[in-house]
Formats: sequence, structure tokens, C-alpha cells
Amino acid sequence: MSEVSRRDFIKVTTGIVGGIIGAAIGLPAVYYLIDPALRAGAKEAWIPIGKLENMEIGKPYPFSFTRVQVNGWERTSTSRGGFVVRNSEDPDDLFVLNSTCTHLACTVNWSENDQVFLCPCHDAKFSPQGEVLSGPPPRPLDRFTEFRITDEGALEIFYKEG
Repeated sequence: MSEVSRRDFIKVTTGIVGGIIGAAIGLPAVYYLIDPALRAGAKEAWIPIGKLENMEIGKPYPFSFTRVQVNGWERTSTSRGGFVVRNSEDPDDLFVLNSTCTHLACTVNWSENDQVFLCPCHDAKFSPQGEVLSGPPPRPLDRFTEFRITDEGALEIFYKEG
């Protein structure tokens, strides 16, 4: 059996200790760098839009909310909005319109005088139910079809990125 020289022992020991220290520092550093890219952002959520008691029957109730999307190290904020239209005292007798015009994604506004939703981009008009009355939009305003009333009386919509 041959003996290991002092020099070879120091080389091997230094290599092993250096490897352990490198792994102890390097692996967490690599994980820290790639973790945001591996994490999936929330693509859907229940969004509170207001108290049902504050929404008048027959008058569109405007609301807006902001979604923050995290993609790796990039944060993107997007504002969305719409209108709640209540038809009666029944909490389920309502519909929620998206305020984004179906033509070029401009934000429509409610005109109390004309009783229509107006798009400022190309003068499109939508009925109080969101149907196209005039202008270039190819289809009616989109609706948020899933909604719920909380125990506290707040209306929430289910928002899904897409």
C-alpha cells in the first residue's frame, strides 16, 4: 500500500472543502436567479367591485381595478373596468359589462343624456345592455359572466386573463 504524500493530501482536502463551500454558496445563488422565471403569476381571481347597495337599479355603476402581472423580473400593471347594470332588487338580476370597446379596445363611457355607452375612438354607441347601436365594433361589449355576492353585500367578479 502506498502512502499519500502531504502535498496530495492538502490538494484533495482543499478541493473537497472548496467544492462544499462553492455548492453551499452557488446553489442558493442560482436558485435565487432562476426562481422568478419559474414562478407562474396568478391568471385569475375574484375581484371586489363594490357594494350592491350602492348600485342603483337601471343606472350603470362604473368600476375599475388594476391587475399586476409578474413575469420573471418584469412587473406589468393593467387597468380594467366595466359597468354593473341592475335590473331589479333581486341580487342575481344584474349583468356586468366590460368597458373595453370590441373594436380597438378603447374605454367606453356611459352617457346619461343619451342613455348609451359611447366609445371616444370612433363614436361607436352601445345600448345599456351592451349591444352595438352604431359604429365599427364587430360585436357587443363583453360581459363578466361569473359573479357573486359576499356575505357583506359586496359584488365580486371572476376575472381571468386571456
